[in-house]
Amino acid sequence: MSIHRLGKLVKERREDRGIREVAQEIGISAATLSRVERGKLPDLFTFRKICTWLKVDPAEILGVSTEDHSLRQNSTFAAVHFKADAELSQEAAGDIALLILAAQREAMRK
Repeated sequence: MSIHRLGKLVKERREDRGIREVAQEIGISAATLSRVERGKLPDLFTFRKICTWLKVDPAEILGVSTEDHSLRQNSTFAAVHFKADAELSQEAAGDIALLILAAQREAMRK
């Protein structure tokens, strides 16, 4: 799965329900939900709410995989931050996220 599929997943799950109704259910504005459906990347707080509503692991959407669930949870949101930066290429954002994961794994070993 990819962060760029987030909007499509939201739209599919929303089905024929109104955008305002679903946005209220998620706990975000209708304008924000509309932007996400059009492919814009949300901020971390919104991303977490959307993933909760979708009932998906944020790491799955980001393509981040680690064996340790607690590491994955803690690092997923850093990866979203970097991938949402318009100045940063998606490849660079992915590399930074992997670097953070590696650093966290090393820190946990000590």
